[in-house]
Amino acid sequence: MAFAQSSVTLYGIVDTGVEYVSHANAAGDSIVRMPGITGEMPSRWGLRGNEGLGGDWSAIFTLESGFNTRNGSLNQGGRLFGRQAWVGLNTPYGALTFGRQYTMTFWALSDADLLGPDIYGGTASFDQYLPSSRSDNTIAYKGSYAGFTLGATWSFGRDSTGTGNSPGQGTCAGPVAGSGPTCREWSAMLRYDRNGYGVAAAYDQQHGGPGAMANMYDGTPSFELTNPSDTDVRMQLNGYGHIGNLRLGGGWLGRRVDTVSPTTPNVHSDQFYLTASYPVTPAFIVDGGVYHIVNDRDDARGTIAALRTTYLLSKRTAVYLQGAYLWNSAKAAYTVSQGGGGTTPAPGMGQLGLMAGVRHSF
Repeated sequence: MAFAQSSVTLYGIVDTGVEYVSHANAAGDSIVRMPGITGEMPSRWGLRGNEGLGGDWSAIFTLESGFNTRNGSLNQGGRLFGRQAWVGLNTPYGALTFGRQYTMTFWALSDADLLGPDIYGGTASFDQYLPSSRSDNTIAYKGSYAGFTLGATWSFGRDSTGTGNSPGQGTCAGPVAGSGPTCREWSAMLRYDRNGYGVAAAYDQQHGGPGAMANMYDGTPSFELTNPSDTDVRMQLNGYGHIGNLRLGGGWLGRRVDTVSPTTPNVHSDQFYLTASYPVTPAFIVDGGVYHIVNDRDDARGTIAALRTTYLLSKRTAVYLQGAYLWNSAKAAYTVSQGGGGTTPAPGMGQLGLMAGVRHSF
């Protein structure tokens, strides 16, 4: 008999502050608020478990809940464990897991975009799916071999609740009898990491279905993706490395929304970014990035420059001050902030975002 040893870890992040955003509506008015979605990091708590089964096999699970520090409500469409809810097996050949979990888009982007899910993280401001790239009803595999990491996910119905993956995406529950592609999502990743350097590539495809939508986040209205043959694809190539203590990351993100309806146009966009992080002292960190997106179909272009400073009061508590400026082209209405909506400017209007906050992890 195998005498299993198990462990369960309670963990979390509580992060909030005060934000100022200029030109937060079509009239050009500014707003001062406590943001509802993220600061440096989205607030969350979770349980992570591991039970050894012998022979380098173990049972694993994660339950993770995202919440709004401003008013205590649940994020991810009001789900109790909207960030992650999965169980699986970790083996010498990789991990196989089942449930609501991240797609390979998240894992490929995690080291190259050094601002990540920050409120002024440009990749997320231009495409709010990216920091929340997760799906329901998902089987996932991830394994590492000699520096290479292979990963893949398959979802039978990517969003059973709605508003849980990103705003404007609608609901696509699936599966539907007799129509396998309805609401299906799959993703794949290949990355290589060695001695603090790495490169990654990923592909993520969503199929349409009842209630599905696509939002380009450039001020144009969301449009329907109700046909199972409609697809919303995100591709990426990126890399990261360091020069002494200076960390660098950058890459390309391509999005291709293609529909079978002659009345719904295909929309393609390309985003490019370069980020950096430097510890001035062990307790004082400066990081930032430049992000640029081009959407030819909507004639929309946006550029974000972000700078963030973080001071570590301890291993678990930090205070920070950060800011970003967004330049919109004449027909673009991107918003600089991921603070929970309500900051869409008029087309062509620039935006300044500033935030001071505190973050505690446990």
